[in-house]
Amino acid sequence: MATTRPPGGDGSDATRTSSARPTPGSAGGAGRVGTLTRELLPQVRLKHWGRWISAVVIAVLLLALVYGASQGDISYRDIPYYLVSPIILQGLVGTIVLAVVAQVSAIVIGVIIALMRISKNPVAQAFAAGYTWLFRGLPVLLQILLWYNLALIFPRLQLGVPFTDVVFVDVSTNDIMTTFVAAFLGLALNESAYMAEIVRAGLKSVDRGQIEAAQSIGQTPMQRMARIVLPQAMRIIIPPTGNDFINMLKGTAMASVIGYLELIKAANNIASFNLQVMETLIAAAIWYMVIVSVASVGQFYLERGFDRQDRRPGGPPNARALRRKIAADLGRAPLVRSTP
Repeated sequence: MATTRPPGGDGSDATRTSSARPTPGSAGGAGRVGTLTRELLPQVRLKHWGRWISAVVIAVLLLALVYGASQGDISYRDIPYYLVSPIILQGLVGTIVLAVVAQVSAIVIGVIIALMRISKNPVAQAFAAGYTWLFRGLPVLLQILLWYNLALIFPRLQLGVPFTDVVFVDVSTNDIMTTFVAAFLGLALNESAYMAEIVRAGLKSVDRGQIEAAQSIGQTPMQRMARIVLPQAMRIIIPPTGNDFINMLKGTAMASVIGYLELIKAANNIASFNLQVMETLIAAAIWYMVIVSVASVGQFYLERGFDRQDRRPGGPPNARALRRKIAADLGRAPLVRSTP
């Protein structure tokens, strides 16, 4: 009886192919599979030419920038001296003080405006909306200049009984509106408008059910806000607030236009005597990078602390306490979110 061969070759090829396949329980089958796999799927190392080319281009550009800066008419050995110059250090203190005071005031005002914005009082809502629209719409530099020249509109500031001659306080506007006060008002009021929107977004991010649960156990609106809403909203509020504070540190440079002594003004004062403009500006830039880096590190740890606290089983401490209180009133065990 004749046998049929596979097309394209004799029976020996089929026999060799079938013998290379492992059979169940046969010894050495794993080794033959590995050999066969290496023959069928060879490993080829990819050539990432784009990475190498881009890396070379970036390195060449950086070297060219460093070389060009080294050839400039700049006395680099004088920069360390300007870093510790008394005028530069005084400007550094002025920058930090103005930024911190303006940011803290902006946070306080922003919280008040945000609460007015979400209140059920239509007059408070309208005032908060108008406040945000006004101070967020005007440029910061323009606001600083307006406050600094307020004496052109109100030569004297008086406090007394309206429509009578009774006056308790009567001072010159120029005596009150110093460079620090004008810069503080311009920066703080502008930032408070942005903070109001940030706080409002954070407050609205809290689950409505927790607020209703707190209301069900008799907590007042202020208690709900202080114990339930704000602790949870901080996780949303902190990141943009940290970014705004970093912008505030750099935004204090605009106060130099009215003569307030901060880093830019201090650098210009030194350069006006010795004409070393770039040296003093580089010293000011180094100090800006230092204080911004410190603020960034503080923001990182603050965010991580609130994020870790909010991710604990059961949520934030105030939310866990609220659930335990409700469960105790209902006479059953509290519900706690379990972690995998």
